[in-house]
Amino acid sequence: MRKAFVTSTALSLACVIPGAALAADASQAPAGTLSNGSPVTAVTLKAANGVSATILSFGATLWKLDVPDRDGKVADVLLGYDDIASYEKRPNYWGATIGRYGNRIANGQFSLDGKTYQLPQNDHGQSLHGGGKGWDVQNWKVEQVKSGPVATAVFTLVSPDGDSGYPGTVKTKVTYSLDEKGNLQIVFEATTDKPTVINMTNHAIFNMAGEGAPRDAIQELLTIPAGHYTPVNDKLIPTGELRDVTGTAFDFRKPRVVAEGIRDGKDEQIVMGRGYDHNFALDKGVTKTPELAARLEDPVSGRVLELLTTEPGVQFYAGNFLDGTFIGKNGHLYRMGDGIALEPQKFPDSPNHANFPSTRVDPGKPYKHVMIYRVSTSSR
Repeated sequence: MRKAFVTSTALSLACVIPGAALAADASQAPAGTLSNGSPVTAVTLKAANGVSATILSFGATLWKLDVPDRDGKVADVLLGYDDIASYEKRPNYWGATIGRYGNRIANGQFSLDGKTYQLPQNDHGQSLHGGGKGWDVQNWKVEQVKSGPVATAVFTLVSPDGDSGYPGTVKTKVTYSLDEKGNLQIVFEATTDKPTVINMTNHAIFNMAGEGAPRDAIQELLTIPAGHYTPVNDKLIPTGELRDVTGTAFDFRKPRVVAEGIRDGKDEQIVMGRGYDHNFALDKGVTKTPELAARLEDPVSGRVLELLTTEPGVQFYAGNFLDGTFIGKNGHLYRMGDGIALEPQKFPDSPNHANFPSTRVDPGKPYKHVMIYRVSTSSR
């Protein structure tokens, strides 16, 4: 069943039938201005089935994802802010493109070809999501906006050699594509002129009941096809172990309500993460085409999110650090458990673990990661 879905999704996103009527629309509009005077653009992609996605040039950020429930009621399922000023003044990675390196690097250090590189330590002595001045807080260039059987928006950015301590000038591109069925594909591509490390992802935080809904996201059903995860130390850095999920709070191979395990004080990993903030090693590993990495369902509304990726891991974060001080969209106060992030990627701290999938990228060997958000509804 899963293989059949992957094939049909890939075809729907890749094929353009000559003479076919336009089924997905793309448009752009001003979204505000940064403190340095730079204008921010919002690009909206709309599918024939009522699904729409809006992307900001600031951070190449997935700002809104409007999805119908089983009764046709549309809601934005992404946590975030209403205005550009908030994204700039209090960034929290919501929906942003993460780079150069998604997730944590221990002590902000890694070695490559005998040389040690020091990165900003923006997370209790560790480097997180690019070090605090990563690609999530850069205003990307809007290269292309196009309607058609598949609506697309292309964003580009140049990261200079030494940017946040990383070697190599990196030219990167992110392409958002929405087909007529509402499948949202994101393709991350990058080239470098020196050996470097790259690990790109999207950091959308979901509540499939709808952003700001009375039901928090940890009441939703989650499936992750992974027999192992990477346990962490008290700094949330992987120990290097791949631990079997069998019989633990980390076994999501069958659908489970997230809240069932999030307060398991007997599990030291749950205690250290204040809940779930862990990388799962997907059974599928690295794949040429996107395959299933996670499924999130809100049984009440019937909204379903399926995440597919070519990468070998997915970071599951259950909004543990939403502390009631974040005022988000529509004036909603975000608290612990109000959203769930499912970030496909290679493993955290991979440059410091020889047994983890490599994140090294060399000149002439481009980086590419393809992921898909597929939304649908379940029956009652």
